[in-house]
Amino acid sequence: MIRLVAAAFAAMLLVAGPALAAPATDPARMPAGTYRLEKTHASLLARVRHMGLSSYTMRFNRFDARYDWDPKAPEAEKLTVSIDMTSLDVGDPKTSKSFAEDFLDARKNPKATFVSTAIVRDGDRGKVTGDLTFHGVTKPVTLDVVFRGYESGLLGARAGFSATGAFKRSDFGSDTMSMFAADDIELIIEVEFTRQ
Repeated sequence: MIRLVAAAFAAMLLVAGPALAAPATDPARMPAGTYRLEKTHASLLARVRHMGLSSYTMRFNRFDARYDWDPKAPEAEKLTVSIDMTSLDVGDPKTSKSFAEDFLDARKNPKATFVSTAIVRDGDRGKVTGDLTFHGVTKPVTLDVVFRGYESGLLGARAGFSATGAFKRSDFGSDTMSMFAADDIELIIEVEFTRQ
């Protein structure tokens, strides 16, 4: 019995070996094409200081993104993101709904968008500057991005990125709940994209 289990395990490792290989981290090796967000492997978090006591963390459950990539013309890359502000989740349904409406004004401005205008790369890292439309106001915001890699194994052709950024909500005309919530919003993004 032990030999049978060992043989099955060895066979599984042989089959899964290529899928477990480290992804390629050179963006130039990523094939050209349109990449869409793979929503089951994506998270968008925002943090704001709550009364100076903690970094209140919010998750957006519904957002979409895509980018067009050509390794021969990386400067032409275009990233677009759309966020459903009503999908705010703080871990409690009643508080989530109230916070989306009171803090984010989601009833009047149910969608936020980000459209890249410039991408600067330095190896597997870079900065993506784009126009953020939040609270009905559009202003430039820059994200620090890490390219986690590209692979075309068991789950198909996909690329992964981590990103962080920050902006002042007052720059976008948002000052509600200022007695409780700070002005600075921190963004934490973990995403995977699949090639179409």
